[in-house]
Amino acid sequence: MKSENILVIGGTGKTGSRVARNLTKLGHNVRVVGRKTAPSFDWENTDTYDAALKDMDRAYIVYYPDLAVPGSRDAITTLTKKALEAGLEKVVLLSGKGETEAEACEDIVANSGLNYTLVRASWFNQNFSEGAFLDFVQEGTVALPMPNAEIPFVDADDIADVVSKVLIDDTYNGQTITVTGPQKRTFKEVVDIMAEAASKHIQYVPITIEEFKDGMQKAGLPDSYVWLFGYLFKEVLGNPDNQDVSNDVAKVLGRPAKDFETYAQQTAATGIWTQVSVK
Repeated sequence: MKSENILVIGGTGKTGSRVARNLTKLGHNVRVVGRKTAPSFDWENTDTYDAALKDMDRAYIVYYPDLAVPGSRDAITTLTKKALEAGLEKVVLLSGKGETEAEACEDIVANSGLNYTLVRASWFNQNFSEGAFLDFVQEGTVALPMPNAEIPFVDADDIADVVSKVLIDDTYNGQTITVTGPQKRTFKEVVDIMAEAASKHIQYVPITIEEFKDGMQKAGLPDSYVWLFGYLFKEVLGNPDNQDVSNDVAKVLGRPAKDFETYAQQTAATGIWTQVSVK
């Protein structure tokens, strides 16, 4: 296997950091870019795209904060055009399972003239340990909407392993890979699993989407972030057709996807859920 020059956009995030680590271990030359890197990359500043893409062979694309937000289509259009001009061989786009706006961005990539693979992911396990819901778990009360939604939570390690393989394996060109966990869980079920793994009292409290958004606004989070979570809860989790379990992780990796119990046991062993939340 030849060594590739691979760009990882969003390389400090949940999946990007893991993909960068995987590819480095495989002997590839990895360029992780973001606002504070050299060269820098800023989705809102298209002038930064060229330097990031220069001399790269392939790229993993993670749009921040999510492909559902306004502006994503224009940014993905510009990036893929510049990637084609820069001579990239292939891109892999991280997309959201059940997101109509994300699928529009998928179409842009598919029609860009680049070789590509699309990876659609369900909600991450790591939202509870590296993301928006960690404080809730540490405080012992996870107050979230959509109590009846059954979600096939997927582990970021599985996403990264899939991305790492399809990015360098051209047999997956033109394919859409859907990555989910092996079973569907409600928020109460995953909270109970985390509580048992951490040997800690953690309760799930169902609230409305508006109550959740109000809480985010009071916490000082940006309006775009508040809007995004409202969208994800209502439009994505609110449609049961979006929550089918996929076997694509096993098909690509030759092993089953990690279940939530295993994730919870591994995470609890780090002690992060018994730490005191610092605001």
